[in-house]
Amino acid sequence: MAAYDDRDGKIWMDGKLVEWRDANVHILTHGLHYASSVFEGERAYNGKIFESRKHSERLHFSAGQLDFEIPFTVDEIEAAKIEVLQANGFTDAYVRAVAWRASGEDMGVAAARNPVRLAIAAWEWGAYYGDAKMKGAKLDISKWKRPSPETIPSHAKAAGLYMICTLSKHAAEAKGCSDAMMFDYRGYVAEATGANIFFVKDGEVHTPDPDCFLNGITRQTVISMLRDRQVKVHERHIMPEELESFEQCWLTGTAAEVTPVGQIGDYNFEVGALTRDIAEGYEVLVRE
Repeated sequence: MAAYDDRDGKIWMDGKLVEWRDANVHILTHGLHYASSVFEGERAYNGKIFESRKHSERLHFSAGQLDFEIPFTVDEIEAAKIEVLQANGFTDAYVRAVAWRASGEDMGVAAARNPVRLAIAAWEWGAYYGDAKMKGAKLDISKWKRPSPETIPSHAKAAGLYMICTLSKHAAEAKGCSDAMMFDYRGYVAEATGANIFFVKDGEVHTPDPDCFLNGITRQTVISMLRDRQVKVHERHIMPEELESFEQCWLTGTAAEVTPVGQIGDYNFEVGALTRDIAEGYEVLVRE
């Protein structure tokens, strides 16, 4: 694939479609310097974006958490996403909406006078973890921890919150792993760098309480799937020493979808029946 700035196609910016290579911003864009940016990752299946409106609503919520307002309504964002898919001829694609404080009169920490911009792009993107869906992903354990909600807007999907995720994933890949699992500031199991995490023990599912990290839309979908199957789900704080007792593990996220995990650090997990059932069930659900 060509670099992301050198492709054919159209990107929606501030109300209109522009040529892919012309979708640029100024070097003094506030979001580039101070991370005043929020985004969404979504997937389209058979021409329909799964849980599209929930993503658009969360984009507005995240912007509010960063003290700015997106100058387009949820309905306008919904229409723009469909326009992008159609303009590029995609039916199965990843969709990225991003809103940010642009260049303007302010170029310090404060930027209340700067305009807010919105862009939506889409591209074809296969399995996030490659062949891990068959054999289970291998995860490192990150040295970085998800911060306290007293220090960051932890429930926003904000660009700045991913800095330690990038560092963690780079370190994991250098060790031959697909990703890294992160603990939170208290030492509880939290999430992977871009996905929520689930564990299975004795036929019941355990997943971290998202009290200091993003409660993913795919996470919520999978919990509903489990409850529909009469599987008991425990949303709770999980201690590191519990990892040894879990039998199965999987990750959830828009990009990750439902991906089995085979190893986290020194702990091994089977790609068991429940993991396969949820992964296969999710593949069906998103295409309904």
